[in-house]
Amino acid sequence: MDTINSLSKLEQHAFACLSFGVIGDAMGSASELLEPAEIESRFGWIETFQGDGTDDVIMRDFLAAALVATGGYANADDWAAQWRDHRDTFFGDKSNRFFASILHAVAKLARSYPPRSLAEGTMPSSTSAMAIAPIGIVNAGHPRAAAAQASEIASLIHVGQNGFCQDAAAALAAGIATALSPGATLDSVVQAALATIRPWSGEEMRELILAALKLADEAQDYKAFRSAYHARFRRAVICDSRETIPATFALARLAQGDPWKAVVLSANFGRDSDTIGCMAGGLCGALTGLNVESARKIEQLSPNVRAGQRSLAIALIGTRNAKAASETAAWRNSL
Repeated sequence: MDTINSLSKLEQHAFACLSFGVIGDAMGSASELLEPAEIESRFGWIETFQGDGTDDVIMRDFLAAALVATGGYANADDWAAQWRDHRDTFFGDKSNRFFASILHAVAKLARSYPPRSLAEGTMPSSTSAMAIAPIGIVNAGHPRAAAAQASEIASLIHVGQNGFCQDAAAALAAGIATALSPGATLDSVVQAALATIRPWSGEEMRELILAALKLADEAQDYKAFRSAYHARFRRAVICDSRETIPATFALARLAQGDPWKAVVLSANFGRDSDTIGCMAGGLCGALTGLNVESARKIEQLSPNVRAGQRSLAIALIGTRNAKAASETAAWRNSL
């Protein structure tokens, strides 16, 4: 409860966004790659977690560091610099949790390949979308700016035929930026996310999100939704953002914006459950912020993890406020 009282309202929402992202990643790691039937056989129903997350949180926090270091103006090169400078993290004790394309990209950076070349030949994934929450935070209240910066950041990993992964990152960043706005609702978050996807080039991602939301609205219960989703939305690569991002928004809808419900539903979803949990938890955490119940759930994280996410939330909101003040002044001075 002390955390609630010691943070500003915007910092509370950023802290909840980041913390439930960690929880979603950690809780979903137990069921990652599993089918729903396997989850039920092994666990029954997952609603606990251990640890501090996997590659999702690592990649996200590297992006946050790049944003703080650049005053909120990080681009793909700045994120790549974090990868290069922390190469040992990628090949450390969690190396088996990183997607093969990312390990390959980091190896290329170590051999002086320019960041612009990394996206060539990569497989579709959710790497940029799962890490994009800090972009939403530093652009809180400005979803179009969040989407534009997210698309640039995602170009480090996905371009050309995999450009739909940029749409995924843009949609989630815009959703989080809107969730951090006063008076935001789950509907306004979804509408902002859809509005910032390019209507022509991004039609595929837009239609997939809409179809998943419709499925969630029509499903009689969670298991019926899960079964129907897996029958219709699967891709050859389980971390393909065309599978994970529609699921993220649909599960947020089923959870009615509740971050704890969102991470639990994600953990029991299967396939790329840790990434879906990280994204759904972050989105709903940004919307809900801190209250007695959400603060109690966050207290299940270790003290060190909580302290780290709290410090990161404060730094990102400080960056956001300075960026907003600077841009407002620049516009005013140009008139």
